[in-house]
Amino acid sequence: MPSYLYKARDETGKPVKGTMEAASREELAEKLRKMGYMPSNIRETLSGIKLETFSDRLQRIKVENIIIFNLQLANMIDSGLTILSSLDTISKQIENKKLKEVIGEVSRSIEAGSTFSDALAKHPRIFSKLFINMVRAGEASGNLDTVLKRFSIYVEQQEDLRQQIRSALFYPVILLIAGIAVIIFIVSFVMPKFVDIFARANVALPLPTQILYGVGVALKKFWYLIILASGVILFAIKTYLRSEAGRLQCDQLKLKVPVIGPLVRKVIVSRFSRTLATLVDSGVPILQSLDIIRDVVGNEVFSRVVKNVCDSVEQGQKLAQPLKISEEFPADTIQMISVGEETGKLGNMLNKIADFYDTAVGYSVKKLTALVEPVFIIIMGAMVGFIMASMLLPIFDMVKTIG
Repeated sequence: MPSYLYKARDETGKPVKGTMEAASREELAEKLRKMGYMPSNIRETLSGIKLETFSDRLQRIKVENIIIFNLQLANMIDSGLTILSSLDTISKQIENKKLKEVIGEVSRSIEAGSTFSDALAKHPRIFSKLFINMVRAGEASGNLDTVLKRFSIYVEQQEDLRQQIRSALFYPVILLIAGIAVIIFIVSFVMPKFVDIFARANVALPLPTQILYGVGVALKKFWYLIILASGVILFAIKTYLRSEAGRLQCDQLKLKVPVIGPLVRKVIVSRFSRTLATLVDSGVPILQSLDIIRDVVGNEVFSRVVKNVCDSVEQGQKLAQPLKISEEFPADTIQMISVGEETGKLGNMLNKIADFYDTAVGYSVKKLTALVEPVFIIIMGAMVGFIMASMLLPIFDMVKTIG
């Protein structure tokens, strides 16, 4: 069914716009009239893709906006309000224009006869596959408010974990960038002046000074070629990493790197456990849950493991056995999942696993921070020492010559 962009006015004369599916323009116009809108412009989207303006693309919907939206919607539905009333109230309170527009389109899709989950599915860039399937399960079970609250807690926990890792890496990255900027300035502008002085004094340049001077000259003369080459290399790397083989090789490397590998594994196990627990507790079937998790784990190695687990479960096996065969999950995780399956409390056990690994990730991040900062300082100190040696050695030679 084709999708149309429309502009219309409501009963108060306020302009509204959005996208909606219909068999024809006439059918869409009739739907809009039944919803109380007077259509003014209807045109079919190109290949079903909504054409966004440049300003729309610049607007971002943050994770905090989604969390607040879910909590507000859950509380309103729990209070007895309908979906449409809740969405209308939330839309008036939201400051983010992009999210306000999306909620308006979701509300109009529901008025046209779509379910809440189907209306959300029309905006895959805003609402994740995980969220849409949880809402669909909540609609089927009649526990939509509970599902929304559970998803809000899940997103908040994942965002806390992400921010924790970013905060730990913030200082080392700033230190590295500042150090590189200072070194480039010294090599490009300060070092050539010293070399001119040494040349006038007929002082032979030692090898470290020659290397540093050559680097500075290359940076000043061929900076545009260096930027172009760097861009081409980065583009090639990015293109390769988008391929299936590139993602697999990169993700395998991440898991094998000392210190970082164990941290990445803990994060993935935590994300897997938390997501599966949230889906299972929300009433999503286990096979559908595993299919969703493949897109959530964020690692091609574990994504393939989940695919194999899904195939094994579909053939009648329990969850713990194929996880054990994969040798990617820790033994304690597999044991706890096995106990959860035997006792019928899989969701509760998965949440305990996620809580444990969230705590373990916190300790690992602190350990990584304590290790990274001294390493960065040592590297920067070595580079500064090399520069100082390159500048001081000719000075010593010049003093000897004068003497």
